[in-house]
Amino acid sequence: MDSQVLVALVLSLVGGLSTSIGALFVIINPAPNLKMLGLLQGFAAGLMLSISFFDLAHNAINSLGFLKGNLWFFADVKTKKKKGDEGGKDILKKHRQQVLFSGIVTAVGISLHNFPEGMAVFLGSMKGLRVGVNLALAIALHNIPEGVAVALPVYFATQSKWQAFKLATLSGFAEPLGVIIVGMSSALCCFAPHPYFLNVSGAYLFPSSLNPEILEGLLGSVGGVMAFLTLHEMLPLAFDYAGQKQSVKAVFFGMAFMSAR
Repeated sequence: MDSQVLVALVLSLVGGLSTSIGALFVIINPAPNLKMLGLLQGFAAGLMLSISFFDLAHNAINSLGFLKGNLWFFADVKTKKKKGDEGGKDILKKHRQQVLFSGIVTAVGISLHNFPEGMAVFLGSMKGLRVGVNLALAIALHNIPEGVAVALPVYFATQSKWQAFKLATLSGFAEPLGVIIVGMSSALCCFAPHPYFLNVSGAYLFPSSLNPEILEGLLGSVGGVMAFLTLHEMLPLAFDYAGQKQSVKAVFFGMAFMSAR
């Protein structure tokens, strides 16, 4: 493996796996605080809305145009049928399932956001070690609260420290994966003996059958699903546990936090 790619991979691991540090803050506490859980749900909702609208939907609209981008974004939104009243144990079980689901949604959203960050670390490392280190450290500091936002709902829902730590850690693995993809592509470009080899290798890593417009559309559609789930599942949970006023503040803080990256 090229030394620059190796350095970029190590730096991306430092940045990406700092989500594990956030998870550690959660699992060393004896029991999850419900108000803190609500605030973290609001914070995570802010992260998800920012990723959905300012990353995925924005890129889809820029690539496909306003009409197509919005059609992809709103394509998969479906409503759920309401069920009748449930007993106390069923309600508690349902709440735990909703909290677990919100943690999984947060992990997916953060993974989607971390993947291009790995690419950014790689490109920064190509400019110089100092640039790569500074970028990786900045990302690491930002990823710690993201790890908390993933681990806390999972820990609350499953009562499993290992599950909480594992999911938070996996969400950070998208960052070194971005380095591996870009690094492999760069290596193939450097060592390809013939342009035909470049075409074949590029088709292997990024299949030509997947039209770039369709890829952008699918990512925009993912953004729409994430926005819907955030408003339908995560925000009501935040209101339940932390109150409307504090939850809305947490949502705006989460959006501001993500926009500052």
